[in-house]
Formats: sequence, C-alpha cells, structure tokens
Amino acid sequence: MEKSKVYFTSFRCKVGVGQLEKLGKLLTAAGIGKIDFQDKFTAIKIHFGEPGNLAYLRPNYAKVVADMVRAMGGRPFLTDCNTLYVGRRKNALDHLDAAYENGYNPFTTGCQIIIGDGLKGTDDVEVPVEGGVYVKNAKIGKAIMDADVIISLSHFKGHEATGFGGALKNLGMGCGSRGGKMEMHSAGKPSVNHDLCVGCGICRKNCAHDAITIEERKATIDHGRCVGCGRCIGACPKDAVSPDYDEANDILNCKIAEYTKAVIDGRPNFHISLIVDVSPNCDCHSENDVPIIPDIGMLASFDPVALDQCCADLCNSAPVMAGSVLGSQSEHCHHDHFTDVHPDTNWQSCLEHAVKLGMGSREYEMITIE
Repeated sequence: MEKSKVYFTSFRCKVGVGQLEKLGKLLTAAGIGKIDFQDKFTAIKIHFGEPGNLAYLRPNYAKVVADMVRAMGGRPFLTDCNTLYVGRRKNALDHLDAAYENGYNPFTTGCQIIIGDGLKGTDDVEVPVEGGVYVKNAKIGKAIMDADVIISLSHFKGHEATGFGGALKNLGMGCGSRGGKMEMHSAGKPSVNHDLCVGCGICRKNCAHDAITIEERKATIDHGRCVGCGRCIGACPKDAVSPDYDEANDILNCKIAEYTKAVIDGRPNFHISLIVDVSPNCDCHSENDVPIIPDIGMLASFDPVALDQCCADLCNSAPVMAGSVLGSQSEHCHHDHFTDVHPDTNWQSCLEHAVKLGMGSREYEMITIE
C-alpha cells in the first residue's frame, strides 16, 4: 500500500519571504488545487480560541486559505460549533463576539464566519457513521454538513483528555453540535443542577420526548425518556443542565474518529495543521501555558490520519522547552511528550480507530517544501 503524502514547511524564512507566502506554497504543493472549488460552499473548520487564550492560530493563516479557495472559484467560510461547557463560545452570539475579539472577522480573514450548529448549538443533522462502533448517527452542525467541501485548519497542541488536538479532533469534536459533544464526552444523559435551576421551563419546552418535569420551580430529567439530544443544554439560560463527563478517554478518542468520518465522508476534504505555540492544553481554556516544545512548522495532506501521525512524530522528536510544564518534569518515562504531560491519555487510540474506519493511514511520506 502506498504511503500517504504529508507536505511540510518550516517557519524559517529568508529575507523577503514570509510565513504566509510559505503557507500558500505548501498548500499548492500539497495539491489543494486538485479540488473542484468552482461555486462550491467551502467550510474551513477552525478554533477561534477562548478569549484570554493567546495560543490560538492567528487569523492571518485563515486568510491565506480563504483567499486561495476564493481564487479557485470557491465560496469559503470559517466555522466552528458551540461548546458544551460554560464559556464565551456556548452560543452563536457569544461565539461570534469571541471570534471578533480574537481578530477573526470578514475583513481580517477575507470570508464570513458561520457558527455551524446555530444560535444555541441545537441546529444539527444526524449523519450515519459507516462502520461506527460507538456512534451510529453523529450529530453534526447543519451549516457544516451543508458545505460542499471541508477543510480543516488546525492548531496542533496538547489536550487534557485526548493527548493532543490535531486534524481529527478539530473535525470530530469541533463539528459536533452540543448534543454531539455530549454524546462523545458522556456515556449517559444530562442532569440538572438544582442550585442553578430557576424553574423557567425553557428546557421542558425544548424537549421533544417529554422527559423534563418542573416541580417546586426545579427541573428534573427522566433518563428513561431522555434520548440524549442535548437540546436542553443549549436552551437553558442559566447553564443549569450539563452532561456527565464520564466517558473513558480511549472511547472518547474513538468517538472523535467516528464523528470525523461522518464529517468528511462523501465530499472533498483537505487538512492543514500548524505546529506553533504548542500549549499543553486545548485552546478552549481561557489561558495558555508556556509551549512544551519549540515551534516546528506547517503541514498539509489529503489524509487527516497521516497528518496527525506526522505532527505527533515531529513533536516527539523535538526538544523539550525549558520552563514549560514538560521541562519541569524530572523524568520522561513514556518517550512521548503528550503522554508525559497527560499520563491518563492515549492519543494513539484515535488514530488506530480512524485506520480501522478506512479514513487514512499512519504510514506516510513527508515531503519538505522550502
């Protein structure tokens, strides 16, 4: 079997040639022009960063991708879905405010921003997962599924639950609606925090299965009737409804792979990852720690599995950054930077499951572009 091709360029720049120009050359060499973009709605999946975090990707990189798509006749838009946790990106209005605050807007990126799962994170489509073991129908943001082409633009960094976040996590977890994110994180159903609940009844009005009752101005969810759609989570104005984060990390990673398959199946897809400001935790945090390794470069591929594997290999062959959480450890017993930072995670489980689903290969050839 032929190895997947992953294209790489470093952040080193000669005088007169900047990183953005190098990114454009990388995408051209990797074959983005092979995709028919003419009049195609093209979703560029990105993480806008939680305000307060400074490790997220600069919008300048997104503009390079959007400009290339537009030059080839496409109709690009930047997108992400609302978060499951309480923060600045839990609904479309707050999410857009956060994106604008972090520099993402139509003027800096050259395209519009659309929140994939709508105002409250409930605008989704159930997409069959061919070969899915844990997920039979993934709940994906409707605007993302309406697109003709999907491009992932990922900040490659550590993650406290999955080991690292790359192309697969950006697409799988990132494209899931709030109900989808709950399905990936939880083996059960949502519950109500009665200390926060004011008994307004909005959750009950949004429940299609009559699973919620209001007694003494407090909501209660009947798990026998609940189907786990997550509508109540998005509807609650007090953030009183939440899932149980009880899914084992290996199963979480497998579900992310299955959600990614739902997102990319049946349409052109292309994947870009930047190994820069490699923080130990996700950009969903409202802060970021010192990078655990030096900046490495930019990569692109048609194979998201090979791309993630190549990024992980490059990171693990890089020296540890002094003064980081990884640099402060007296020993590194796992021979794996991401496992050393988060010993309870196993990033390989996601890639292994993605290969079983036929999404790509962990065997790759890295081609360097100067």
